[in-house]
Amino acid sequence: MMELQIFGKNMEVTPAIENYVQRKIGKLTRYLNNIAEAKVEIYEERTKSPQHRFTVQVTLNSKGVLMRGEERSENVNMAVDAVAEVLARQIERYKGKLYEKGRGVSLARHPEVSKDVTANEEAADWPKVVRVKRFAVKPMSVAEAAEQMELLGHSFFLFTNPESGALSLLYRRNDGNYGLIEPELA
Repeated sequence: MMELQIFGKNMEVTPAIENYVQRKIGKLTRYLNNIAEAKVEIYEERTKSPQHRFTVQVTLNSKGVLMRGEERSENVNMAVDAVAEVLARQIERYKGKLYEKGRGVSLARHPEVSKDVTANEEAADWPKVVRVKRFAVKPMSVAEAAEQMELLGHSFFLFTNPESGALSLLYRRNDGNYGLIEPELA
């Protein structure tokens, strides 16, 4: 059951507004049924533009995963509608990531699967290591590692950094740039 908190700033939250928010934000549990808490903040601002008079900000907490949406409109109901659509899209994106991560087992759509599974069954459900590859890790600069990675067509490359003498991992980021992971022993 989702706990819904509604706050107003520079305005009074009427029972009609509260009921509308409960209906619209409550529907989000259809998309993701483990939303524990929803915090709704409604602001009324004196702006020159009537399209930005009301701001509705919603923060959802689903077992530690936070999703936030904020929309502005000329009336409260339109802003609530808009923020509910934004959050529904965020939930769908989040569920898609869970689906990809589980390789076909959507933990978002079937939370009972993750609750009822024992430790042995849980290990069986996760992807298995089906191939082990060994190769010599050569000392090279970051620039050389990037060149090797591009030549191989890989999205990451493991190498020994001669400056630090430690293993380093170069990877391609979603924005097209590179990231470098240099481990520190704890």
